[in-house]
Parts: sequence; C-alpha cells; structure tokens
Amino acid sequence: MISEINHTEWLKLNQFLYEIKKINSPCVTVYYPYGKGSETITLLQSTKRNETFEKIQNKIQIKIKELKKNPTSAGKFTKTLCVFGWMNNGKVVIKQIGTSKKLPYIYMASKKPYIKPFNDILKTNYDVLLVTIDQKTAKIQKFHGEQIIQESKLRIDLQGRHRKGGQSQGRFLRARQTKIHVFFKKVANKVRLLDDNSDLILLGGAGIAKTEFFDEIDSELAKKVRFVEELSFSTTQNKIYEKIIKHLYQYRKKYVAEIIAKYETLVKDGLTAKRNDVIYKALQIGAVDTLIVSMDYHNNVQFKKIIQMLELAKGTSCKIEFAAAKNIIKRLEIDNEVIAILRYKIK
Repeated sequence: MISEINHTEWLKLNQFLYEIKKINSPCVTVYYPYGKGSETITLLQSTKRNETFEKIQNKIQIKIKELKKNPTSAGKFTKTLCVFGWMNNGKVVIKQIGTSKKLPYIYMASKKPYIKPFNDILKTNYDVLLVTIDQKTAKIQKFHGEQIIQESKLRIDLQGRHRKGGQSQGRFLRARQTKIHVFFKKVANKVRLLDDNSDLILLGGAGIAKTEFFDEIDSELAKKVRFVEELSFSTTQNKIYEKIIKHLYQYRKKYVAEIIAKYETLVKDGLTAKRNDVIYKALQIGAVDTLIVSMDYHNNVQFKKIIQMLELAKGTSCKIEFAAAKNIIKRLEIDNEVIAILRYKIK
C-alpha cells in the first residue's frame, strides 16, 4: 500500500476535482510521471483522433512543455502531473494539477474527465459517515471527499449523579440507563437515514458510549463501522481529515484484496482472462466485468496496448480497478500488469 497522502494535499486535490467533476463534455485526460513530458507528447502525436480531440491534444502538448519548466503540485513536490482538456464555447480549456503521489500513466479521450485514479489511489470520491458520541450528545457528519454534505446533532438532558431523597439509587440508575438506551436508538435511526450507501461509518467518542451505541446498529450498518481512537467533539478538522484518510486507505486495500480473491476463485470456472490479447478481444465484445490494472503498468513493454485497453474499457460498462499494494503489483507483473474478471466464458 502506498503511503497515506498528507491531509493538506488531499484537501487541495479534492477542491480541484470538485471543479473537474462539473465538466460535462468530451475531455482528453493525461496523467504522466514528472520528467516524462517528452515521451507523453510523443504518445499524443502518435495517436490520431477526431478533429475536436486533435485541437485539445495540441493545447495539452503546449501545456506539458510549460509544465516541464514550471511544474505545479498540490503537495510539497511533484511526482505525477495531471492535465485535463475540453472544449467550451468553441475554445479549448486546459486545467492541470500535480500531486506528490504516484498515479498510473493515463492517456484517454472520453465523454467526461477520467478521475478514477484519484478516487482509487488518493481516496477522493467516497462517502463517509463520521459519528462522534457520548451518553448524552451525538454529532453525525456525512463527508463526500472533504465536503460535509449532511450534518445532524442530537442531545438529551442527562443527570450525572443521584441526588439525595426521592427515588432509590438503583431505580435512578435504571431510569438513567433506559434514557441513554432510548437516545442511542434515536441516534441509530438517524445514522440509518443519513447512511444512503455510504462506504464507511467511522465511530468515535469519549468513554464507553461508542461501544454501547454499536449494539444499537443493525447488522448491515455494523459491517461498515470502524472504531476511531482519539476522536471527540473537540477534535480539530485537520485531525478528522487525517483519520478519514487513514481509514479510507485501509478500506481500499481490503477492497482490492477482495477483488483479487474473487478473481482467483473464478479461474476454475473459466470466468477470468490474463493474457493481454485475450483481454483486449474480450473488451471489444463487452465480456469484461472488471479490469484489474497495476499502477506500474507503464513499465511494461505492452504499455501502449494497455492504454488502449483502458480507453476501450472506459467506453463500456466495465469496471476499472487500479492496484497500488506492492504484493498485488508483484502478482500482476506475472500477467503483463493486467487481469480481468469476465461476465461470461469466451472462446
């Protein structure tokens, strides 16, 4: 697994991608390693496109030359440069950003900007519920990337100690616990309403409240829950982002491992492919369900062929998954950097 991204860079990338996601027109997307600008220009020049895309590519080539002299980065240094080009009112628009993290080499012309590598490697497109709770207060925040898109706060009046006179100590404690139980039920219902297919539910707070509250969550939501240490109502926003990033990296690592495990299971059923020429033909007939690609595929001799496969996959309903974990990258080296899960057997 690649090292986690700094939360400051993560925020900048999220803000950039928020604008890029608004683009709803054919776009040329190029990601390339810093220092590989000349090779990337050669790749652009050797690929023939329609007139519109050719105009965009010419502008991208100019931008790459500019970036060679003055690379930009959301982080402290530049490892990957990402350039997006599209037409707006008959004019070519170019936007670019650099990141200190390694992204896969991409060159793709498609209906919209291709940002999935950011989502996969840098975790910028997930919905996360953050629940901070104690026995009388709860705050639920729904994050999409770095943006809080929904928020809810719940609270009850809860007497801390038994006062002299009136009901017995035992009766007081039972009544108090019942009130806490009812409160947790209410919070659990609110979490269920806000969940809406979130990827993760991060649960934290002081004391034992979070573990007591966990018992009130239904089994489907419980599968998404990850306990977060050192999270309270006073935790700073930057610390919250750090915790979200950490758990998203863990989530992504587990997700890709499960896809690889699925591939290994389906081998015996003839529902996989590992030779690039076989995968290419399967993509052409729409037989590929999931394309699993090493983030380091550009080091392979079939680099240009794989770029074509990615663009072909993007034009179908095929899912593309980039693998960043070192053990999976090493596994993919054996099969020319790409393996595929098929929808049906092919000859």
